[in-house]
Amino acid sequence: MPTYAQLEGLYRISDYLTYLALQPIHLVCVDQRSKNLFVLATYDEKTEIKIAPNGEVF
Repeated sequence: MPTYAQLEGLYRISDYLTYLALQPIHLVCVDQRSKNLFVLATYDEKTEIKIAPNGEVF
């Protein structure tokens, strides 16, 4: 289950990708080992975004 800080980061990233950059989001999941939230986005699926449990975006 994502943390509140991860959900805030996901909201900001989703807003930017879909409304400003007009790019699709293909996958959002939680890595059970590291507890990072993983986002796979853009048309060519080359943009990988990780959000740490404290909300830091990689």
